[in-house]
Amino acid sequence: MTTPPQTAEELEKAVRRPDAPRWSKMIRWTVGIVIVGPVVWSALGLDVSLDRLLSAPGDILALVLNLAQPDLSAEAIQRALPKVMESFFIAWIGTMIGATLSFPLAFLAAKNVSSPWVTNPVRQLLNAIRAVPELLVAVALIPVTGLGPWTGTLALGIHSIGTLGKLSSEVIEGIDPGPVEAVAAVGGGPIARMRFAVVPQVMPNILAYWLYRFEINIRASAVLGAIGAGGIGRELISQLRFRDYGRAGTVLFLTIFAVIVVDTISARARRRIISGHREPGPVAAFIAAPAWRRGLMLVGATAVVAMVVFLAIQLQTDVQLVVLP
Repeated sequence: MTTPPQTAEELEKAVRRPDAPRWSKMIRWTVGIVIVGPVVWSALGLDVSLDRLLSAPGDILALVLNLAQPDLSAEAIQRALPKVMESFFIAWIGTMIGATLSFPLAFLAAKNVSSPWVTNPVRQLLNAIRAVPELLVAVALIPVTGLGPWTGTLALGIHSIGTLGKLSSEVIEGIDPGPVEAVAAVGGGPIARMRFAVVPQVMPNILAYWLYRFEINIRASAVLGAIGAGGIGRELISQLRFRDYGRAGTVLFLTIFAVIVVDTISARARRRIISGHREPGPVAAFIAAPAWRRGLMLVGATAVVAMVVFLAIQLQTDVQLVVLP
């Protein structure tokens, strides 16, 4: 049996911290240099002067303050709102193209339902599609389809094929093999196994991915508009080019409002699809919420209703166009 320490020296030796690993300090310095070195090198390669770096926060603040005063006239809203809706249409049709074409490719890319001779080429095809950003796809399509929303729609649809195909194939690879074996045991062929054993397991997650991709495509469609591929981006660039910050703020304001509404609805739909349980409705959630949350919900609902009414009034207002001599 070990004798417990009696003196202060013995007690200090007993509770002394173990020695640090021999190479720990060198490893920390090496990791720090590997991380900080490329950052410094990249910053030097940007050719940004110290004066511009110090003045950047003030310039950004001035731009934000200018954009925070949107032009809410009927003419500005009637000009910007159709472009916002065009971005939503581009995102929706692009998502439908990607979902339709990626669904069969996902089964071909899943290792547990396809042979390696088919899986590997399809996976590389999806990787190649996913490696090219939507912006470059749109630039490549402009000589073929021209400027306009159709170019942005095709660019989003093509890029969505790679992303949704990859995500959907991973969902298929994670299925429970029990139902597949049960269908095979009663004589079901490959099509029957897919239809009755695989699809019911994967559709909730795949539908959730489709909705999530739609949210991403809404933001991407705004960027594609900057190169003339339709959507709200073209209107925003046009207003910023002429330094009309009020109209540009209107574009941003309407875009942010519409995206928040769509994201809220889409997130609720995705939770419903994945969980399989119906969430409480707005009235039930309001009744069950504490008092402070009820106040926030009332303020939010009032703001949304007021915004919808205001936009409806502005859209119904007759705008007199001024023709300059």
